Amino acid sequence: AYINQLLKVGFDTIDFGSFVSPKAIPQMSDTTEVLSELFLTSSTSKLLAIVANTRGAEAASEHGLIDYLGFPLSISETFQRRNTNSTIAQAIDTVKSIQLICEGSHKQLVTYISMGFGNPYGDFYSVEIVSDFIKMLIELDVKIISLADTVGSSTPGQITYLFSKLTKEYPEIEFGVHLHSSPATSIEKINAAFEAGCNRFDGALKGFGGCPMADDELVGNLATEKIIDYLTTRNVLLNLDRVELNKAMIMTESVFPNH
Repeated sequence: AYINQLLKVGFDTIDFGSFVSPKAIPQMSDTTEVLSELFLTSSTSKLLAIVANTRGAEAASEHGLIDYLGFPLSISETFQRRNTNSTIAQAIDTVKSIQLICEGSHKQLVTYISMGFGNPYGDFYSVEIVSDFIKMLIELDVKIISLADTVGSSTPGQITYLFSKLTKEYPEIEFGVHLHSSPATSIEKINAAFEAGCNRFDGALKGFGGCPMADDELVGNLATEKIIDYLTTRNVLLNLDRVELNKAMIMTESVFPNH
């Protein structure tokens, strides 16, 4: 019911679930069932499903209602192993396979560069590594790339530098941002990305969610309503149904405390 309410709002893309092993994430074992209960005929929103391997990509590709497959590719070796139980080299091979699956099933691959602004493990990080990963993905014909601040470590300066550089160097690529932040720093991060040319933002209503590796329990997803408020002040036309958005906001109070 909650996802169907989000479909009424008119978001461009909704991440509705994951095709992953039920043993790994039991909470996502009913993704196919949820998909069958969605009402998409009157919605302009598109669905994105997160996959962790080729098996998940193949399962997701069989559903005509899904438009995007999202895969988390980390530039931190430690996090890649923790997140998908694979090395970075294996994950890159997975990206290649998923891209072929997408091409054969008329889906589009969204690759997330997780730990894209640093990591808490001491794994080596630099903006040059980020650029190398971007170049590799472009060579694989990946058209949508989202930089993910998995543990809320990014600074406005980092965000500005990376997006200003990437959007100018690769104007044909749709760059997005998946930021985790404390409420106190979220607006300055949104502003840095927007000013640097980013037009694709991930968010969650009221900022629910986060990463267990974050040191601060207040670090969670960017609140969708904060992104909307910011973009509205910048006179960005969003074409969202605000009445349905308010209904969705009310529903979050009953949905998330129980999950």
